[in-house]
Amino acid sequence: MIRVICAAIFAALFLFGSTLSSHAQDITLTSRDSKVELSGTLLGFDGEFYRIQTEYGELTIDGSGVLCEGPACPNLQDYVAELQISGAPTLGAVVMPALIEAFAQKNGYLTEREEGEDAGTFTYLIRRSEDEKLAARFYFRVSNTDEGFADLLADEADIVMSLREIRPNERSRAREAGLGDMTGPNRSRVLALDAIVPVVSGSNPVRGISPADLALVLAGQITNWEALGGPDVPIDLHLPDDASGLGQALVDQLLRPANLTKLSQKATRHAMLSDLAQAVAEDTFSLGLTSYADRGDTQALALIGSCGFSMEASRRTIKTEDYPLTAPMFLYFPARRLPQLAREFLAFTRGPAAQIVIRRSGFVDQTPEEIAVEQQGNRFANAIAHAGTEINLGELQRMAATLTPMARLSTSFRFEAGSVRLDAQSRSNVQQLARALEVGQYDARQLLFVGFSDGDGAAEVNRNIALRRADAVRRAVSEAAVAANLARVELGVDAFGEAMPMACNDSSWGRQANRRVEVWVR
Repeated sequence: MIRVICAAIFAALFLFGSTLSSHAQDITLTSRDSKVELSGTLLGFDGEFYRIQTEYGELTIDGSGVLCEGPACPNLQDYVAELQISGAPTLGAVVMPALIEAFAQKNGYLTEREEGEDAGTFTYLIRRSEDEKLAARFYFRVSNTDEGFADLLADEADIVMSLREIRPNERSRAREAGLGDMTGPNRSRVLALDAIVPVVSGSNPVRGISPADLALVLAGQITNWEALGGPDVPIDLHLPDDASGLGQALVDQLLRPANLTKLSQKATRHAMLSDLAQAVAEDTFSLGLTSYADRGDTQALALIGSCGFSMEASRRTIKTEDYPLTAPMFLYFPARRLPQLAREFLAFTRGPAAQIVIRRSGFVDQTPEEIAVEQQGNRFANAIAHAGTEINLGELQRMAATLTPMARLSTSFRFEAGSVRLDAQSRSNVQQLARALEVGQYDARQLLFVGFSDGDGAAEVNRNIALRRADAVRRAVSEAAVAANLARVELGVDAFGEAMPMACNDSSWGRQANRRVEVWVR
């Protein structure tokens, strides 16, 4: 009985992990007064805490209070942190290695990359520069998003690199496995931003396509360029591999809003997006779906609407989510404590130096930018041209008077379709803006959270909904900024409802783009 009681006392309230399932062995932990002994299989050690599987379940034990016996006991003097990273090749091949190199250089470490025996596997060895002793091993298994989540659920990964949000069934299985709620604020992070972009050859005469037509092309219901304003020639469709996060995002963001379920079976699939871009660039009558960062020598098509709106993918439109097909790049980690060096690396990925690395890698960083009114194109002109009959001149004048002296932050907030829950990128934006408030970035300034809506329903009702959403975002940011002195910054809310649409209201994509909360600063 005393072992059970003491084991419960030893169990820490927080968890950790450095996955050792491939070489887990039995160990015995003995309290320093020799009164308590606990045996089990070592699952991980983070330099401070043991994680072991025992007859009482999985327990976390403070290493300072016990002595370890057994062949698997770690070397406490020269502890080597281990981290297993699995998932999407877009992140694993470019972004993560670049960030590891930058982190090491900034913190005085040396790095060495070792290629693995299996395809897509490699290890980063991180050494202390003063004595070249090994400090960490970061193991990579680069395959696809599906495999990354499979490794996580099998306890063979500490971090998943994903180009899509976790699926409901994966989220449920992770919770059942004791990995926590993988959609919680400390279980996932948007590392960088990308977007789904339709691309054609530079010799193709078509320059724009509506999201609705694009969905029909993907489903194989539009098969000829003539239906898109081009010549009477069949469309040669090129898509990412269906196991990739980007390939699955096509279904989530394009097919499902159009009530379609299956991608065309006649499409040519590509495991590498660089191969997809090259194939499209060399074929005048091909159409490809790829990422913004992997456009290659192709011509990106603008997304157009029947009301005359047009939106092209760019750093700014992706960062603000004004471009409707944004594709955040995620890191997911289970509810267990990572080794200290791994935690330091993840903290680095949030900072300004990491954002420069992300941008140089060809992806969209998350550094907030202030966009003056004169740099925002025709937004105010469009507000006048597309104002509904319920939007009077006085409301437009009020909007112009309120916003013209201010600048718009690139940090925007949007909601999941049919929900009051912020989407994945916006949940990450809450944390980002909260951190900026905590370090005093906006001290002595005014932040105005401004709500906008789609055009469905009565204008006054839409404005009230938009105002409630703006206030909900303000409260979420305030609550997340636990270390901020909010007395030093003015946080306000306002709403203009349907007065400034970003897209046509005649499609689900347009309505989704129009439902947003912007942040304006003065």
